[in-house]
Amino acid sequence: MQLLAGFTRGISAINWLVGQVLSWLALACVLVCFSVVVQRYFFDTSTLWMQDLYVWLSGAMFTGVAGYTLLRNQHVRVDIYYAPATIRRKAIADLIGVVAFLVPFMIVVLIYCWPYVARSWRLMEASANVGGMPGYFVLKSFVIVFAVLVGLQGLAMGARSILVLANREDLLPPDLRYKTEEETH
Repeated sequence: MQLLAGFTRGISAINWLVGQVLSWLALACVLVCFSVVVQRYFFDTSTLWMQDLYVWLSGAMFTGVAGYTLLRNQHVRVDIYYAPATIRRKAIADLIGVVAFLVPFMIVVLIYCWPYVARSWRLMEASANVGGMPGYFVLKSFVIVFAVLVGLQGLAMGARSILVLANREDLLPPDLRYKTEEETH
């Protein structure tokens, strides 16, 4: 059980760190977008690579922080059933969801995106826009980052669920434990 708790803490720490770092891309995205607007409307000019940049920054941010979103329980779910459930029922629902849906879907994403990303790296793919950003292959790699981080966080959720069902949730720090309905409001 200690191993499961350590795994949960470790994966959660990785996703927390990635979420903290990549969330700064939101500020970068706003600043680049603002610069593009100022260039276009005040100086009557435009640079395509900057237009690519803010789209790419937002794509990297949203795919990169998906595991962090799962860690924080801020993903989409049917709260009308989940929120009032007991902690034990939440653990069962999460374990079934992880095993039956989340992990298999992340494996499918990895299997299907790997050749797509590998081809992009082989070609050192760049933007299709003339004068656009180089390094499109780096952005495409975030699909793999997405699948790996969400898949690992899903496994951590499953491990947490097993700890709850074994009455060993006490091995986890308070921020990784299930919350009651009152604690979530």
